[in-house]
Amino acid sequence: MTQAVLHQLPATWSEFVQRLGNTPLIPLEVRFGTRRCEVLLKQEEHNPLGSIKDRTAYGLVLDAEARRAGRGPLTVVESTSGNLGGALAAACALRGHTFIAVVDPKMSAENLALMRQYGGCIELVTDADETGNYLNARIARVRQIRARLPWVHWTNQYANPANPRVHYRMTGPELAQQVNGSIDAAFVAVSTGGTLSGVGRYLHERLPGTRVVAVDADGSIALGGTAGPRRLTGIGANRRSTLVTAADYDEIRRPGDATAVATCRWLASQTGLRVGGSSGFVVAACLKYIAAHHEARRVVCLCPDGGIKYADTVYDDGWLAAKVIDPRPAYGWLSAFDVA
Repeated sequence: MTQAVLHQLPATWSEFVQRLGNTPLIPLEVRFGTRRCEVLLKQEEHNPLGSIKDRTAYGLVLDAEARRAGRGPLTVVESTSGNLGGALAAACALRGHTFIAVVDPKMSAENLALMRQYGGCIELVTDADETGNYLNARIARVRQIRARLPWVHWTNQYANPANPRVHYRMTGPELAQQVNGSIDAAFVAVSTGGTLSGVGRYLHERLPGTRVVAVDADGSIALGGTAGPRRLTGIGANRRSTLVTAADYDEIRRPGDATAVATCRWLASQTGLRVGGSSGFVVAACLKYIAAHHEARRVVCLCPDGGIKYADTVYDDGWLAAKVIDPRPAYGWLSAFDVA
């Protein structure tokens, strides 16, 4: 297996839509002792801008247009620390709208460059809370912008029903069709909760025997728990999700940053496939589940993005040392698994 190549960016809205979705499933045979489990990696990096957030951006922009029908080009604002920023910048530009991204210092250089390439306006916040996170500061800046410019439309990924709706109508049915209606469990990352809510609800309705495992980050309170420092972006939040209900998932697993990094690197060494940081959390949760559930024979990991944007973080020893992330202890339990 090889790492996906960098994307050719969509130049028109029709190209963006045509390339959206239908992302592939990569099958892996994971062996744990004498047991074998088929693990299907749904690779969302094959969306036009490289992540599952392309689907979210599509839904949010169409919703914004429906809400502001007949008012011409919009000015859209959103708080983002990762892939949604680039996806929204592209979707807005291709539809003729202006986009303002409220970001923080954790935003990757690649995503910043992508937003600027599509004409996004960058608003940087630098006031972290006591856990080192910036979400509340970003949302406060969004509110300031809207108070100053009342015509600006906030897509509000954190509370907008259009977020889970696009995953209920697109991502969930696509996944169910690809697996031919037969999986034991699905592992879905949570940040705002839109993907988890939409996909989880669809799978529970159409594939009722499937366990939906919510994957959060240690230190995130998206689904409750205790807030703490988190150094990887793309998963988790330091506020409770308002989009997810308890009926959308069956259990929660919360790997730590070091475990996610170790899993990314272990998977690359075993298969040649580089996944992104949030995908590392998902695969780590999946492996722990397989070890604990002897009945698991076929599962899906919804991998939000690939490793291209993480070359200078997850896959860089210097960055890990600077962030005091040591993946080595996790290699012990990972060594119990073989992958083919």
